[in-house]
Amino acid sequence: MFLLRALKQRNFALLWAANTQSRVGDFVYEIALAWWVLQETGSPEIMGLVLVVSIAPSVLFLVLGGAIVDRFPRLILMMFSDLGCGLVALTVAILGWSGALELWHIFGAALFFGIATAFFEPAYAAIIPQVVAEENLGSANALGSISVNLGRVLGPALGAGLIAVFGIETAFAVNGVSFLLSALIVSPLLRAGIPAPLVGENTNLLADIREGFSVVAALPWLWICIVVAALTNVTLAGPYSVAMPFLVGEEMQGGVDKLGLIYSFFPLGYILAALGLGRYARLPRRGLFVQGGLIVGGVMLVLFGFHLPLWALLLAALVNGFALQAGQLAWTHLLQEKIPNEQLGRVSSIDQTGSFILLPVGLVVAGWATSVLGPAMVFILGGALSALMGLLALLHPSIRRLD
Repeated sequence: MFLLRALKQRNFALLWAANTQSRVGDFVYEIALAWWVLQETGSPEIMGLVLVVSIAPSVLFLVLGGAIVDRFPRLILMMFSDLGCGLVALTVAILGWSGALELWHIFGAALFFGIATAFFEPAYAAIIPQVVAEENLGSANALGSISVNLGRVLGPALGAGLIAVFGIETAFAVNGVSFLLSALIVSPLLRAGIPAPLVGENTNLLADIREGFSVVAALPWLWICIVVAALTNVTLAGPYSVAMPFLVGEEMQGGVDKLGLIYSFFPLGYILAALGLGRYARLPRRGLFVQGGLIVGGVMLVLFGFHLPLWALLLAALVNGFALQAGQLAWTHLLQEKIPNEQLGRVSSIDQTGSFILLPVGLVVAGWATSVLGPAMVFILGGALSALMGLLALLHPSIRRLD
């Protein structure tokens, strides 16, 4: 079965196993964090601000992180990131158990996680083509998506259960342990001889960064999609991350169990897309996949702005995840295929920086809009704007013809 072929390569199998269990911990932490902020502050603005503090360092340091991962062993950078995040998450849990956890501790942890992500994400994106044969990249990308989205499915449900039975602090601790386990699982790869990236002679980090921007600027399909992603990550993430807890808690009169259920159905759609599309070594008409997925995903978010029954919202979440994942699979393979591996860390970091550069401001705006307009209207506006930007991107021939 093509989908599982990449797992036959031991190095990738270890990376995949480590990433899968760590992602579960991440989303346990995410729902615990959302519920802690909701209970302690009841403020959409604070909810948005906590997310801003976690994302802003990633945006600020990603380009530097991408240049560094194109110069130094990527596995070691990933392990240091995991170890640091594990210790920070466990510290948050201990503070919670001792009754000393305060909002500034949450901000401090979010800041550290954001900085660590700036190094981990480009390192992970760039190391995959080093440990997977080219003909198995489609399988590896689909499995990587399943890894992330298993976390999104299992994490909220597990987090909600842990919070209900053991308290929020236990959920924080589970995330910390997952980071430490991730570093332990991939440690055998230190003996696998994964080569360090090749860099040109007489170059420095600044020159490497300039080269990465030159590569992006020379490819219209690349920079146009990054610009669209910068805008739509605001319009998609604002409703999902900021408005959703308030939509469930205030307008739907639901508890953390209902919030966890809804959050679990978005990634179920991602998993179904990875299972269905991961059978193909290469998707056709990838420009249409990228932007078409955005259009469908935006329309599904609009439905959350109406008082629909829970089953209809769960179906909308499922379709949203499927559509966005189809676009993401096409995009990941495009970068791996068209960008040389020695430049992939930098280009991936520029892609992520550009895609998320507006997100901190957008989350603050989403917090304000949730207070002023209500969470339902945030979903309607965010979804409609996302779909519109996907349609506008398809007007450019470099996107329509991108294969």
